[in-house]
Amino acid sequence: MAILGQIRNRPWLLMGVIALALLAFLVNPDSIDKVFGKNPDVLGKVNGEKITREEYNDQLFILQQQAEQQGQPKNGLEEQAWQLLVQSKLIKQQFEKLGFELTEDYFWSQIQYDQMFAQNKQFFDEKGNFKTQDLKKEIENLKNTNADGYNQWLKTRKTIEYRLMARQVFSNISIGVTTGKKEAEELMKQRDQLADIDYVKIDYAAYLQKTKINVSTDDLANYIKQHPVMFKAEASRNIGIAYFPSQASAADDAAAQKEITKLYSGGTDASGGTENFQNTKNDSMFVTANSDTPFNNQYVKPTQLPQAIQAQIPAAAVGQTFGPYKEQNYYVVSKLVGKKTSDSTLSRHILIAFKGSPAGQGVTRSKEEAKKLADSIGAIVKANPAKFTDYIKLSNDPSSAAQGGSLGWTTPETPFVPEFLTYLANNPKGATGVVETQFGYHIINIEDKKAGSMGYKVANLTKAIKPSDATEAETDKKARRFIQQVQGKSFNDFVNIAKKGNYQFSNPKSAKRFDGQLQGLGTDKDSEILAWAFDKKRSKGDTEFFTVEGTGDKIVVYLNGKQEKGLADPESVRDQIEVIVKNKLAAKQISDKITAAKASSLDQIAKLFASSKQTAQVNLLNPSVAGAMEPKVAGAAFGVAKGKLSNPVEGGTGVYVLIKKNETTNKQPGDLKQFTESITQRNAGMFGQAWMKSLQDNAAIDDYRIEIWNKVGNQQH
Repeated sequence: MAILGQIRNRPWLLMGVIALALLAFLVNPDSIDKVFGKNPDVLGKVNGEKITREEYNDQLFILQQQAEQQGQPKNGLEEQAWQLLVQSKLIKQQFEKLGFELTEDYFWSQIQYDQMFAQNKQFFDEKGNFKTQDLKKEIENLKNTNADGYNQWLKTRKTIEYRLMARQVFSNISIGVTTGKKEAEELMKQRDQLADIDYVKIDYAAYLQKTKINVSTDDLANYIKQHPVMFKAEASRNIGIAYFPSQASAADDAAAQKEITKLYSGGTDASGGTENFQNTKNDSMFVTANSDTPFNNQYVKPTQLPQAIQAQIPAAAVGQTFGPYKEQNYYVVSKLVGKKTSDSTLSRHILIAFKGSPAGQGVTRSKEEAKKLADSIGAIVKANPAKFTDYIKLSNDPSSAAQGGSLGWTTPETPFVPEFLTYLANNPKGATGVVETQFGYHIINIEDKKAGSMGYKVANLTKAIKPSDATEAETDKKARRFIQQVQGKSFNDFVNIAKKGNYQFSNPKSAKRFDGQLQGLGTDKDSEILAWAFDKKRSKGDTEFFTVEGTGDKIVVYLNGKQEKGLADPESVRDQIEVIVKNKLAAKQISDKITAAKASSLDQIAKLFASSKQTAQVNLLNPSVAGAMEPKVAGAAFGVAKGKLSNPVEGGTGVYVLIKKNETTNKQPGDLKQFTESITQRNAGMFGQAWMKSLQDNAAIDDYRIEIWNKVGNQQH
């Protein structure tokens, strides 16, 4: 069962770069096949090869688990899912073009080199041989005993296949990355050549402090047209967002404090005012009946308690109370109800699940059958603990089964179900027993016990500081007044009114349909807002009102622009390129002034711009000038005749004019062969990513997701 443990505990990323999540439009295709022209089971095509919903879901299943295990959100990953599938298809196509075939023999001969297995010693014997037959046997056992686990393996196998194909493709193509003798000789020459120059630099930042230059939309558009490959854009939307959080007022805070004070030292209404938290005879029941958070029956370390009482608890007596005090958005009163040494326990278990239990996916046995089987195994293991390992293969907890059933060292604070913790607490080293929990029947064997640190059981009576109905009504009123103010107005009006009202404002300028989350927002309404913005009926200037479930927060959105697939909308990328374009406009002005002045010396140019003459030594392969990388300046230094004034050079940080004083050669150690090998190695390292990008840039990629979503959405409405 080790393979299933690997599946649950390890992430698998094709090329190690992408994750994915579920598309919201996964509906039953049978109800809509006849309504729409496009098959809703086909999300797109890569060079004519389909991307289906089924394979999308398979990849999702695995990587959603990864996100969950890493404590990451599982939403907002749709676009990453798409990129994963596109790259997988491209790799597969190249694999087949090279004449390779992914046969069963090839798969099993190469699987030992995959990242999932290569670094895991348990898959290799003492001689370093991969245990192929053992792995096949485990998978066959999964197929016969755990349908859910076997299906999980099949989905995982698909990702392994893509990685094996990628490995084969890259290893074959990268062989062609070589460096010719002439190329290496020229690069060595460039490495060793140095040019001594005098120069004047007119720094862009300094120039723009004195000279105002406004970058128009046309200026941005011209730059984009000159660099079309850099600004290929997918469909996106420019969205203005005004956010109105429903925050508790001072009156709400006071009401929560008054309520908890009454429960603490006054009396509950249910008891006629006689019972409070100080005098109650049943702390757990009192908390259960009156607190906004549940009673925790576990013994915990001081560091796991509210920060306000951590330092006081170790010296406190049982029954002592603390508070009321504020902890985040709660008022809290704490009572120490118990303390004891927390034993650490080393245990292992075999889980026998039944149909309908949380761990019973693919299990057909009834609860009665599960109990009978567990009791039988428990009796055998109790009589002979060495027999425990004989039954590991029957466990429905593959994660622990992969470790021989071991759960490691645990304490009463470990987040196990109560029945399990109770057994560990109440039984000695060597004990074996059968315990029923919501997951099934556990055959538990306690391998060892040792004394641990002091643990404390604390009853926390809490009252949430939350917005009252009146506060929520005021938030709603404010948001609705705002949307009335901005309807039919320009986006500048939207922004100015939001800022004037001191409302939270954000502006995702290039929101994609399947981003899942909006920059600057991050609520459960983000996906709904994206769906609204991409609706075909939507026009620039439209506004909409949204309410966040659970919190009552309000959101007003404004559609400021629609970017369809093609070249990027200039304003959507202004933040990225405005400085670059402004520097280019400044460079032209500076160059024109130099030309108009007919300057014939560096001193004249320095005087013209209130700058100074400087010196530097430059090299083509390391074109650093006063700490700035300026390849054009290095090129000009080796291109201009000695003693002659160069033309203005548009650098990255300013405009340069230079005079070359002389050239020298600084021969560095290493022969041509060594240098050639180092250049080849460097180029090979850079090749993979560049080649993958080139494949994607030149592929025929059809994306039907937005179209299918719009149709399905309309149908649902």
